[in-house]
Amino acid sequence: MAQAATIPPPPPFDEWLAELRDEAISKGLNSDIVDLALKDAKPIARVLELDRRQPEFTLTFWKYLSNAISDKRIKRGRELLAEHGPLLEQVAKKFGVQPRFLVAFWGLETNFGQYFGKIPVVGSLVTLAHDRRRAKFFRAQLLAALELMSKGDMPVDVGGSWAGAMGNFQFIPTTYRDFAVDGDGDGKRDLWNNLSDAFSSAANYLSKSGWNIDRTWGREIKLPKGFDLALIDPKIKKSLKEWQALGVRRADGRNLPVVAIEGSLVLPAGHKGPAFIIYSNFNSIMTWNRSTFYAIAIGHLADRFMGQGGVLTPPPVNEIALSRDNVIEIQNLLTAKGFDTNGVDGMIGPMTRKAVRSFQAKVGIPADGYPSMELLEKLRKY
Repeated sequence: MAQAATIPPPPPFDEWLAELRDEAISKGLNSDIVDLALKDAKPIARVLELDRRQPEFTLTFWKYLSNAISDKRIKRGRELLAEHGPLLEQVAKKFGVQPRFLVAFWGLETNFGQYFGKIPVVGSLVTLAHDRRRAKFFRAQLLAALELMSKGDMPVDVGGSWAGAMGNFQFIPTTYRDFAVDGDGDGKRDLWNNLSDAFSSAANYLSKSGWNIDRTWGREIKLPKGFDLALIDPKIKKSLKEWQALGVRRADGRNLPVVAIEGSLVLPAGHKGPAFIIYSNFNSIMTWNRSTFYAIAIGHLADRFMGQGGVLTPPPVNEIALSRDNVIEIQNLLTAKGFDTNGVDGMIGPMTRKAVRSFQAKVGIPADGYPSMELLEKLRKY
């Protein structure tokens, strides 16, 4: 059985928590609030389990998309766009983000405010900050949460996601601290009960991430036979005119729009799956969540609210999702064959995709950088 790279053991919890408390107090936070928040804090095993098997890493693209976008969610999103139309238009005018995208984020994050998460935010962040896999990142989130509690922005017993995300749009603490706004001028930034605050905060975050209200996110496309897969890279940008000249068309075969913008190409399910051209707003979605699956789901859901159809490329028959053990084995096999994955962690990141692409090119199969069971079988035999 392939083994993941060892994550260092965490330090003794009580000593670590005492040191964390001292740091929080040294930053000028309210000592009574800090003590109340940390009083019963302890690592939560379930949080670590969820951290190790995020859906972006354990679901196929098609399964992820079907989970994210349903007829029921599309219908409800359209109803809410109409119900909150005046408020959403006001927010759009102020921050420059189209209402359909705000409602798409709202739908994917909390099913339109139906579920905020029930895990204690402090407990989640204590667990992940104490754990060594992403300790620095989550320590910063924990200190930001304690700061927000000290200022009265949220109660110490607030619940959220396993990763400490909160409210209608599931802001992590640093995003809450830096981008949440008081939408209705009542002196509070309430992301749970005040939709003016919630919509305005989400729009402010996207705006500060570079959102362009005059552009969409991207679209499904069709690649010509023999297309150079080396051009499938978010870092490679070409004008629509240039992509058109290379044979790229809309998914239904029509020409690309005649507009002076640049885009990049992505293949979220490999060369056998759908292809998409993505624009600058896609990068803003990725600032919110680094998953390509997530970003496509947001854009596609927003399109469906406006009456556009589903993905035209048909899903494969009986595609098998990779387990974390499968990914670990792929990473170990690639590393053993001289293809650097930048470590073995059971998660498919940019370096693993780059190593997959290099291996595929060497053995003469389409170099799409897509890890699959078919690739794993190839690696085992090579």
